[in-house]
Amino acid sequence: MYEDFTEPTGDSYFLCETEGPWGIVLECLAIIGIVVTVILLLAFFFLLRKVQDCGQWNVLPTQLLLLLGVLGLFSLAFAFIIQFNQQTAPVRYFFFGVLFAVCFSCLLAHASNLVKLVRGGVPFCWTTILGIAIGFSLLQTIIAIEYVTLIMTRGMMFVHMTPCELNVDFVVLLVYVFFLMALTFFVSKATFCGPCDNWKQHGKLIFVTMLISIIIWVVWISMLLRGNPQLERQPQWDDPVICIALVTNAWVFLLLYIIPELCILYRACKQACPLPSNACAVPAYQRSFRVENQEPSRARDSDGAEEDVALTSYSAADC
Repeated sequence: MYEDFTEPTGDSYFLCETEGPWGIVLECLAIIGIVVTVILLLAFFFLLRKVQDCGQWNVLPTQLLLLLGVLGLFSLAFAFIIQFNQQTAPVRYFFFGVLFAVCFSCLLAHASNLVKLVRGGVPFCWTTILGIAIGFSLLQTIIAIEYVTLIMTRGMMFVHMTPCELNVDFVVLLVYVFFLMALTFFVSKATFCGPCDNWKQHGKLIFVTMLISIIIWVVWISMLLRGNPQLERQPQWDDPVICIALVTNAWVFLLLYIIPELCILYRACKQACPLPSNACAVPAYQRSFRVENQEPSRARDSDGAEEDVALTSYSAADC
C-alpha cells in the first residue's frame, strides 16, 4: 500500500497525487463535510422534541432529508476523485443529478410552506412538505435510471464515449435540475412579500443559498463545455471542475442554510415558553386571531370608533 502512495497509479491516482493535489484537498473537504453533516443530523434529531412551533417543526423532516442529500453529495465526491471507469461512471451519472434534485426539492418545499406563513396562512403539515420534496425529486430519479440503463444495455459503454459526448450527456441529464433551481429561486423570492416578518428570515436563507448555487452551476458548466476545450485542458480538468463544484455546493447548503436554520431553531427552543401538550395543534397566529378577534366584536356593539381602533390593533398584532 505504501508503494501505491509513493508512485500513484491506476484508478486511485488522484487520491495520492502530489504534483497536482486537487484530489487530496477535495478528499479532505469531503471527509470534513461528512463529519459535520453527521453532527448536524444528530443536532436536528435532538431538536425534534424541543421545537414547539408547528410552523418550524413541520419542516424538520424535510430538512433531515436535505441533510441526507448533502451527506450523499460529500460521499459522491470520491467517485469523481477516483478516475473515470466502468464502475464510477454509472455512479456519477445517476447520483449527481438525483442528490442535487433531492436537495433543491427540499428547499423548494420549505419555500412553498413559507409563502403561506409570511401571508398569515396555515402551514402545510409535515407529510405534505415532505411529499412535495420527494415528489419533485422523483422525476430526476426516473430520468437518471432510464439514461444509465440505456447506456449500459445498448452496447456503447461510458468508457467508449468521447470526452465531449460524456460532458454533453452529463449536462443534458441535469436539465430538470436546472428547472428545480430556477423554480426554487423564484419561490424563495416570493417569501419576501407578506406581513409576517418573522418568517422572512428563513426565505432569505433559501434565496441566498439558491443564488450562490446558481452562480456555481453557471461557472462549472461553462468551464466543462467551453472553458476546458478552449484552454486545451480536456479531459484533464473535467473531473476537477465537476468535483470542485460538487463539494463547494454541498458546503453552501451547510453554511448558508442548514447551520443558520439550526441556530434559529436553537434560539426558538431557548426562548419558547412552556405550552400545553396539545398547543401545537393550533398555531400561535391562529390563537392570537381568536383572542384579538373578540375585542373588535365587543367594540362593534358599543362604539364605531372603538371598532376601528380594535381592528387596527388586530392587524398590527396578527403576526
